[in-house]
Order: sequence, then structure tokens, then C-alpha cells
Amino acid sequence: MGEHALLSASGAHRWMNCTRAPRLEESMEDGTSVYAEEGSLAHLLAEIKICKEIGSISQQSYNKRLQEIRSNPLYSEEMDKATEVHKDFCIERFNEAKTMTKDAVILLEQKLDYSPWVQEGFGTSDTTIISDSVLEIIDYKHGKGIAVSAHENPQMKLYALGAINHFGFLYNLETIQMTISQPRLDSISSFEMSVDDLLKWGDEVVRPKAEMAFAGIGNFMVGVHCRFCKVKAICRARADENMKLACLDFQSPPLLTDEEVVEVLHSLEELMSWGKSVQEYALSMAMNENKQWPGMKLVQGRGSRKYTDEDAIVKALTAAGCASDVIYKKSLNTITTLEKELGKKTFDELLGSFITKAPGKIKLVPEEDKRPEIKTSPEVDFQ
Repeated sequence: MGEHALLSASGAHRWMNCTRAPRLEESMEDGTSVYAEEGSLAHLLAEIKICKEIGSISQQSYNKRLQEIRSNPLYSEEMDKATEVHKDFCIERFNEAKTMTKDAVILLEQKLDYSPWVQEGFGTSDTTIISDSVLEIIDYKHGKGIAVSAHENPQMKLYALGAINHFGFLYNLETIQMTISQPRLDSISSFEMSVDDLLKWGDEVVRPKAEMAFAGIGNFMVGVHCRFCKVKAICRARADENMKLACLDFQSPPLLTDEEVVEVLHSLEELMSWGKSVQEYALSMAMNENKQWPGMKLVQGRGSRKYTDEDAIVKALTAAGCASDVIYKKSLNTITTLEKELGKKTFDELLGSFITKAPGKIKLVPEEDKRPEIKTSPEVDFQ
């Protein structure tokens, strides 16, 4: 894991809205996910492809690194195609820059320091292309959930500030081009602004927000930027905001007005997201840290049954004289259907040895639940 700035460019949308968030998040451990690891691998693949194209690595080095990436379980043909599209786009932009400026340069994974505006602020630009008067920053997004827009994107603008800080004395830069490449969504979003306007934004908007965020002061602000906040599950401000919906007065008047129905519809997605994040946090703490929540316990969820050997089941049923329409529809009938057709006793006698049951997911439920409580981890079992 590389080092991260407290006020990161990727988290700018969050800390520029909620200046109290960064210091609260410091107490939480950095987590990862298969999506983040997949994204990191895709970035590495895109980088070596561009390096090979511009001749900054040898064919032998490229082949070796490509083989290492392809041996990773997270590698896929879709990743290869997406990074190929991104590589072609970056090379196209670089060639366009060279038509304007013969000695235009392209830089990959360039560390950019924007600390003149944000204390200890730095980040890394995937691709930076510089000509005499234009600097372009291209950011690769591997995700395919939501298309990310470059329009007034604070992450991209902070990278741009860092680029001006780093290269401004070498080039007579006038225009900043910021582009987000998201090949899996067939999305390329660009935003352009003058260097003067960007510097004004840095001085008048970023610096005061960053000073508050670094000091951990200001107001809590709830919004879509909470999505990736580390403390979103236990943030009181977010809880208070979401509980407003639950506290709607449904008794007076006896029926909701049209406006109240619309309010519920607008709030429902965020309310469900908040509830899910609280649920995931509580379950994680109970399972991983043996947290005892008052009035709650861990139980094994309902598991699912599956056949271990369909051919053996067909033979057993045929030998028992069962009609083919009992055994099959278009394929072997489901466990539930066969159990209903045969009766539980006959089903168990004929097929019990061919059925396996996977354990259900662990759940955190009220202690009144009739299911037996389970231990949280092998370590706890050992103790």
C-alpha cells in the first residue's frame, strides 16, 4: 500500500463538503476490496501498455510484466480490452499534442504536490500530457457502476493544481484539460478551464476548506459524498439526517400528502444505504472483533441445499419406479419440487445421501430469535 494524503484528491468531494470527516476517518483502518484490487491491477496494465507504446520499456520487460499481470486471478479479457481502449486514447491525445508542440511530453503515474493550497496534499496523475500552453491530465476509471464526470471534478482540479505547481515554471501554461477515461462504460468526459481560473479556485475555494478540514473543524454535511466515508455507518450527523424520514408524523393528518410521498421517495435510497452501512458495520464488528451488541447475537442464516450427483439421483429415482415427469421438467426437478412430489420421508430415504447443505450467511439478530447463537471466529472457539 502506498502512502496517502489526509486530504486526498480522490476524497476531495467529501472533505470539501464535510470538513469534519478527514480527522474522524483517521481512527478507522484503511480497508480494501476486490474492486479496488482489480482497479489497481487494471491501472498497472494500462501503464505498461502506454509505456510500451511510447518506447519507455523494452519488449522483454513488457512481456515479463504482462505475464505477471495475466497470472493474477483478477485479470480478465474485459480488463485487457478496457485498458487497450484507454491506451489508444492516451496515445491519440499525445499525438495531437505533438502536432501543436513538437517536443510535447507524456508522463505516467506522476506524483503531484498541491500542498501550496492543501496542507500535506499530494496525489498521482495516471497520465499527464504537456505542450507549450496546454496541460492535460487523464485519469483512468476501471469501474462500471456509475460514469464519473470530469465537469468541475475536484479530484481532477487538485491534480491540475499540483501539475501547475510542478511544471508551471517550465512551461507557459494557459489552459488545463481534465479528462476521465472510463472504457467499460464507453465514457470519456472532459472539462477545460484556464490556468487563471483554476488558481483562483485554489486560492478562494480550496485553501479555506482545506485549512478547516486539516484542523478537523467546521460543520458536518450529509450528502452523496458520504458514500465512501469510513465513518458513514456510525456518523451521528448522517444518522440524524436519515432518522428525519422515520420520524415523519404519519398520524396527523391520517394520510400522507403527495408532497410527503415524494419526500419519502427521494429519501428512500439514501435511507436504505445508511441502514445497510450500519448493518454491515455492526456485523463486521461482531464477527471480527467479538463485539457484543446489547440485545443482539450472531446466528447462522438459512442455508441452501444442492445436489451432489444428479446422475446418481436419477438412477435412484428410476430404480424406485418414479415416473419421468416426477424426475424431470426440462432438467432435473429442484430439491423442493422432488421433496413435495415424493414426500419428505421417501425423499430422505432415496436421496438424503445425495444432498448437501451449504451454511447460510451469518446474521446479527435480536436475542429473542429462536435460532441458536454461534461463536464469532475460530479464535473465540479456541478460547
